[in-house]
Amino acid sequence: MSTVSTVNGGISFWYADQGTPPAREPLPGDTTADVCIVGGGYTGLWTAYYLKKAVPFLNITVLEARFCGYGASGRNGGWLYNGIAGRDRYAKLHGHEAAVRLQQAMNETVDEVVRVAAEEGIDADIHRGGVLEVAYTPAQLARLKDFHSVEIAFGETDRVLRGARETCERVNVTGAVGSTWTPHGARLHPVKLVKGLAATVEALGVTIHESTPVTEIRPKHAHTPYGTVRAPYVLRCTEGFTASLKGQRRTWLPMNSSMIVTEPLPRSVWDTIGWDGRETLGDMAHAYMYAQRTADDRIALGGRGVPYRFGSATDNDGRTRPATVEALREILVRLFPTTAGARIDHAWSGVLGVPRDWCATVTLDRSTGLGWAGGYVGSGVATANLAARTLRDLIQQDSGQRGPTELTELPWVGHKVRRWEPEPFRWIGVHGMYAAYRSADRRELTSPRAGTDPVAKVADRLAGRH
Repeated sequence: MSTVSTVNGGISFWYADQGTPPAREPLPGDTTADVCIVGGGYTGLWTAYYLKKAVPFLNITVLEARFCGYGASGRNGGWLYNGIAGRDRYAKLHGHEAAVRLQQAMNETVDEVVRVAAEEGIDADIHRGGVLEVAYTPAQLARLKDFHSVEIAFGETDRVLRGARETCERVNVTGAVGSTWTPHGARLHPVKLVKGLAATVEALGVTIHESTPVTEIRPKHAHTPYGTVRAPYVLRCTEGFTASLKGQRRTWLPMNSSMIVTEPLPRSVWDTIGWDGRETLGDMAHAYMYAQRTADDRIALGGRGVPYRFGSATDNDGRTRPATVEALREILVRLFPTTAGARIDHAWSGVLGVPRDWCATVTLDRSTGLGWAGGYVGSGVATANLAARTLRDLIQQDSGQRGPTELTELPWVGHKVRRWEPEPFRWIGVHGMYAAYRSADRRELTSPRAGTDPVAKVADRLAGRH
């Protein structure tokens, strides 16, 4: 099938669907604030929201390099779910019960986002269908069963394990041999959420300056080409774009993820696929895919294309290599053969933040007033909300307005990790890791073995994922 008619880049389909918002004014010059937030994505906007709700008199300024939601918040797969990067490592560092508390907080975060969106009148096409993760090889099935058992051990007693027939009755994934489902998830339209959230915080009195790139963050200072914002608290909420800040090149690696979206599919196709519950859909491949059935009956599907650009470079408009578009289309058709004739309307890419140990973190340095949150490794739609509420509590604790809370005691707070290797070692390492994962996936597709491919196990250990 030709993809000549596919829109490539242009930030994302979600913005093509909604339109780019009118530009907000850049920073007019030097100014002051009580809290300066760098980054106008989910983390920055949720932080502004909760701080302003808690302390209405706070003077809060948000600085955004392009426009709110330009990064991962406007390009993601629309998975509002309870996954959090690094939970297993936190269990090793702080004990199983601490990690269970973190997982419970993530379960509740899904409810919190849904609640606030309804309360603030943000229509983000939220549908609570849960998360369905499928296996379609013997090796994937073995991993899925292990994964299911681990999730139960971390307190997800409402998680369900399904066999081949039950899985295909929910979503008819070709060759599916099993699945696990959790109710702690929802599908949403990422840009509708970020635009609604930006409008909500502005209405509360938060100042947002767009087209204002921050070049350096120092204690009590955020420097831009247009002036400096001075504030007791400066919060870095830049996720995959963190490497562009002075001194942060090796802090978090900007990992690329790519997506495609089909044209709206006819009823005849949906009759073969099912998916009436509109669950978010993933698989157990090493180079995994993620998908959703959109509100207007398209399939949006994502995965890894070019995983990393040399020197921690990030793209400008989301343009995606034709080979990546074709690879994602092949996954789509392999899973759902009746989509073979469907037009691919849009393809795009974006970056997400990956710490060296693959652990999401939230921190406030009480000696400097500098704070940060991120490293979500692709789970940021919900995790950003939990991070924002935690930053709120940390700031209120530091300023003497409240004591420690359940959120400030979670094990990801204040976590430290070493920096990524210098180039060319990190480029070689990341590309080598994903080459290993893809080769392992190819072998597992044709192998009757139930065990994980040994090459993937080695890649996991070298990457620091396990």
